[in-house]
Amino acid sequence: MSDNMKIHLKYWKQDGPTAKGFFEERTLDSVNEHMSFLEMLDVLNEELQLEGKDPVEFDYDCREGICGSCNLVINGQAHGPKAETACCQLHMRNYKSGDHITIEPPRAAAFPVIKDLVVDRSAFDRIIEAGGYISVKTGSATEANSIPVEKEQSDVAFDYATCIGCGACVAACPNASASLFTGAKIAHLNKFPQGEVERYNRVTAMVDQMEAEGFGDCSNFGECEAVCPKGISISAIAEMRKDYVKALW
Repeated sequence: MSDNMKIHLKYWKQDGPTAKGFFEERTLDSVNEHMSFLEMLDVLNEELQLEGKDPVEFDYDCREGICGSCNLVINGQAHGPKAETACCQLHMRNYKSGDHITIEPPRAAAFPVIKDLVVDRSAFDRIIEAGGYISVKTGSATEANSIPVEKEQSDVAFDYATCIGCGACVAACPNASASLFTGAKIAHLNKFPQGEVERYNRVTAMVDQMEAEGFGDCSNFGECEAVCPKGISISAIAEMRKDYVKALW
């Protein structure tokens, strides 16, 4: 018995940030349920290239859910239907033969389309450059246990640090806010003694840069938390806001 499925695709095509985009449609007859979602897109591109057509550009790197490159919006949901799963770790067994799948890039002014499904997420890099680091001169590395940190505090910091910068939070937010990304990047540093020194300079610099990049503000919809492939809590935004207010004082 064949495991092949028939999948009806509707995918976004756009030659560049100023070009007019449009949807194309194609039915794939040879999709195996054991394929990953990106392997299914490889099948699509093989068919297009055999016909002498341009392949659909999409971004990926690790295919292990840790780099954040595979930021696709699938049937209106960032990373697709499976909770806490990056698009590259989504498998076609989550669909059935005959399904219709619409694939788009994240829609945000701060994420201009490079081509097709690939967007420019360098705005995230500039937010990190504004303050997402520790610049205190600590000399040579010290023994890990020489600076006591409560386990609960370190666990929360690690949870925030798992952010992979995929942009799903931006894609899902009605305001195209980057507050969950920025909050997570701020909070995981502020939780440790090494990051405490620059705490308030960090939060003002990164929040101001986030606004300068054109991201919207958070309205507590909570969609960002719902689609985050790493399950990062919206509490990161609350911590960011609290520190920002203190910094202004």
